[in-house]
Amino acid sequence: MTLKIKFGDYGMILVLLVLIILFSLLTIKEASPSDQRSSQAVAERILNEVPPELTVVVYGKDKTEFEDFAKNLVNHLATKGRGKVVLAIGGPGELRRKLNEVRDEGMSLGAIATAGPAGMQVIRDVPENYPKFQDFAVLIPESRGKSTFFTLDNFKNVTQRVVVIAIVAIGMTMVIITAGIDLSVGSLVGLAAMTGAWFIKERVMASGGDPQDTANLTVLSGFLFAILCAGAFGLFSGALVACCKVAPFIVTLGVMMIARGLAEQANGGFTVSDTQLPAGFRELNHGALVGIPNTMALLILLYVVAHIFMTRTKYGRYIYAVGGNMEAARLSGVPVTGVIILVYTLCGLLAGLGGCMEASRVNAATTVMGTGLELEVIAAVVVGGTSLFGGSGRIFGTLIGAFIIAIMRTGMNQLNFKDPVQDMVLGAIIIIAVLLDRARQAGFWDRVLRRRRVASTT
Repeated sequence: MTLKIKFGDYGMILVLLVLIILFSLLTIKEASPSDQRSSQAVAERILNEVPPELTVVVYGKDKTEFEDFAKNLVNHLATKGRGKVVLAIGGPGELRRKLNEVRDEGMSLGAIATAGPAGMQVIRDVPENYPKFQDFAVLIPESRGKSTFFTLDNFKNVTQRVVVIAIVAIGMTMVIITAGIDLSVGSLVGLAAMTGAWFIKERVMASGGDPQDTANLTVLSGFLFAILCAGAFGLFSGALVACCKVAPFIVTLGVMMIARGLAEQANGGFTVSDTQLPAGFRELNHGALVGIPNTMALLILLYVVAHIFMTRTKYGRYIYAVGGNMEAARLSGVPVTGVIILVYTLCGLLAGLGGCMEASRVNAATTVMGTGLELEVIAAVVVGGTSLFGGSGRIFGTLIGAFIIAIMRTGMNQLNFKDPVQDMVLGAIIIIAVLLDRARQAGFWDRVLRRRRVASTT
């Protein structure tokens, strides 16, 4: 069995690529480079321009890329046999200390080589503070345009951001395909994070042991407890929608408020901090399996399973049938009540898993976790091509939609868009996606294409 993902079914791939290119271009800034090529270029300038009897001070801010630049530069000079090189790694105070040593030892300063803004004020004050050092060069690598968005670290951050949204969106996709909606997923994420952390903390306190020595079984039991709690709320929502015929919007709105209130009551309304949690609590989000991060392995596994479930099993077909025409599905023998309860329960369980992953990511649990997440999840599902009117949608389309939302959030953050502006953009995207879907259902695009074909033949 092969997984067929056609580009025509997921036209939003093009949108995703365009967004990556757009944000990469918009975030290009002049930056002082710090790579190997830049350090080699500065080393050549020192060898050619600074006499060997003069001292060169190489400075780099510690715990930054400029520290690597400084060390690489010193290594390049050492391989060329250039002596009288002083390395200063640390804050501006360390640069000042090294300059004092050069002065006290009676050496002559020929150049200061650095990259980045740190230490520039110290360098500008050298003629005033060190009368002996008046004629020296300041060597920095030539600045060039560099995108702050198109970097490996940024894409790692996007992946971290998208995991929780994408996992919760699997359940939301199934719910929306049945022509339902679940507004409670954000609150269930917060509830799962708080109840799971609270459960683990209480187990640790009951055992009287050190949190760092707690067995992973306690952590797993806490996560399972949190997921089942969220799943129970999903079951409750599904039962009210299926058996009592209450509108999904009203049911899940009420559940959202109940779950948020319970999350705020868990642990007395206080944050569960990292000092109260075992070391294994972080493993769910920060661990790796055969070199693959747990988050990515879990994301891929869940999407493959969900795709197979929706396309290769009878219950997957039942979900589409219920959303397409509930009455026709009932007359055809589809267990409509069971299907609706199933999708809401799965949505709750996946929201619980998302809450555990979010808490594991920050190694703590707070009452505000998951706030507003339902907006991003619904946006990911709708942007991914699932119709809010039910009956159509693709699991892998939702994954693409989740990446689009994460890319947009990250790009707008780097462009310094405020949160209210980001929310307005996200809301506009949902409205546009719904309008486009409505136009598709009304046959608007087919009529446009038909008119073009007629016009081209006449």
